[in-house]
Amino acid sequence: MKKTALLLLLILSTEILQAQTIEVSSQRKAIRTSGDIGAALLPVAGLTAVLIEKDWQGLKQGALAGITTIGITYALKYAVHKERPDHSDNHSFPSMHTSTSFAAATFIQRRYGWKWGLPSYIVSTYVGWSRVYGKKHDWWDVAAGAVIGAGSSYLFTRPFAQKHNLVISPTAGNGCYGFYTSLTF
Repeated sequence: MKKTALLLLLILSTEILQAQTIEVSSQRKAIRTSGDIGAALLPVAGLTAVLIEKDWQGLKQGALAGITTIGITYALKYAVHKERPDHSDNHSFPSMHTSTSFAAATFIQRRYGWKWGLPSYIVSTYVGWSRVYGKKHDWWDVAAGAVIGAGSSYLFTRPFAQKHNLVISPTAGNGCYGFYTSLTF
């Protein structure tokens, strides 16, 4: 009786272990790979824009945002130890791919405007979706990564193209004159 129970327990445990292994289809792997490419392209695009514009202040701002993003993301990955949906390791939260791509997209948008920022955000969103679809992250891992990356860039990045218009005009009809500036992006 003990041998039968032991054999049944062994079979059951083997089935449970096999059920925990998630096979990822070739289509999911291809989407995952394209997301990897997108995550690498966005920081390269930001750096390219900095070099083309010779925007050395932007380089400092982007570097600070990137270092902050990577530091916070790594600290959380090793502090939280959340298992990935594909059970490959315990570093799911937050998504590094998403945090770095959103940091780059937000840097590009804040520094150079929505003309370049909107496509960057679209690519970043795709990167995040690819991580969920590829079974590497849950949606909250990706959402946290997006908040970390965007927040870091919002914290450090200032607009590049500003025009300061100085206008002298009477204030409230009281005969006093004042100065004010108008920022146009």
